[in-house]
Amino acid sequence: MKTRMDSGMSKVRRWRDSALSLVSNDIGIDLGTANTLVWVKDRGIVINEPSIVAVNQKTGQIVAVGQQAKDMLGRTPSHIVAVQPVVDGVISDFEITSEMLSYLINKAQAGHTKLLGPRVAVGVPSGITSVEVRAVRDAARAAGAREVHIIEEPMAAAIGIELPIHSPSGSMIIDIGGGTTDIGIVSLGGLVNARNIRIAGDRFNQDISAHIRNEFKLLIGEKSAEEIKIAIASVQPSRDVREAVIRGRDLVTGLPREIVISDQDIRNAIGHSIEDLIESIKEVLETTPPEIVSDVMQRGIFLAGGGALIRGLPELLTRHLGVSVTVATDPLTAVVRGTSAILNDMDTYRETLLGSDEELVPTE
Repeated sequence: MKTRMDSGMSKVRRWRDSALSLVSNDIGIDLGTANTLVWVKDRGIVINEPSIVAVNQKTGQIVAVGQQAKDMLGRTPSHIVAVQPVVDGVISDFEITSEMLSYLINKAQAGHTKLLGPRVAVGVPSGITSVEVRAVRDAARAAGAREVHIIEEPMAAAIGIELPIHSPSGSMIIDIGGGTTDIGIVSLGGLVNARNIRIAGDRFNQDISAHIRNEFKLLIGEKSAEEIKIAIASVQPSRDVREAVIRGRDLVTGLPREIVISDQDIRNAIGHSIEDLIESIKEVLETTPPEIVSDVMQRGIFLAGGGALIRGLPELLTRHLGVSVTVATDPLTAVVRGTSAILNDMDTYRETLLGSDEELVPTE
């Protein structure tokens, strides 16, 4: 009887979703510390911009959002401040996050706006509190969403790279983002074991800045550190030595100076953080049921997120963990592709959601 009732409810939901899709957009959002990606149904990923907002402190007005705001970093007058409203994967400034989401949702729908507000799915770090979940939902609501679904990023990434999440065998995914790294083990449509740590892209940038300051007495900005990381970072020596020119302020003379650094310098800079990351992954494996560890050994571990692109990282992890580690196809978009899959087939993935506020559109 219950099965028949569930089937009937599923048909009602499918009919409702099909009807509403004619008058409303479906939007998937990967709300990251470093970048926010936005997917729109039938159009794919339409936005990939930094999660930065420039604010005029005199007037309180938003000056720029996304790439335009990032270009202003370190170059603004004193009354204009570039703010990251999402810190370590969670909302630190509700009003500015709402403004940023509103800007991104409006930009994503530009020229394709429909009668009703969009149905939105948002990826968030694993282990966030109910208060933080509510903040994300309220920010999306304030930005114009009529319905908000929230999913943890390791689950979204696993769906995005098409792992068999509903299978009784376990799969392991590591999503190395900007503010946090999510380590998750998925089985039977849920997270069996997960950990969220603050060792990710931003931490590596800070390590690089500190190393160059201590070793070369040169002060550089976070943006320069990130550019060096992307250009030459690696965690294992190779025959091809990579070098980059970096410019900053000499801490001794106070004058501009440029130096040439190599990938070995970057390895020295981020080495301790990489060791901490490996230890955290080991701790997750140590607290995972042995049957699922056996599945992970067979299937291997998958890397997603921008940090997965650091040269030599899969090989280093494979050596330390004793399990094959593979970089997922297009790791930067894994989470947002997962949100798109959820919106395209809500019935299949409903139980994977962390929170949702579905509601029927009121009739007058």
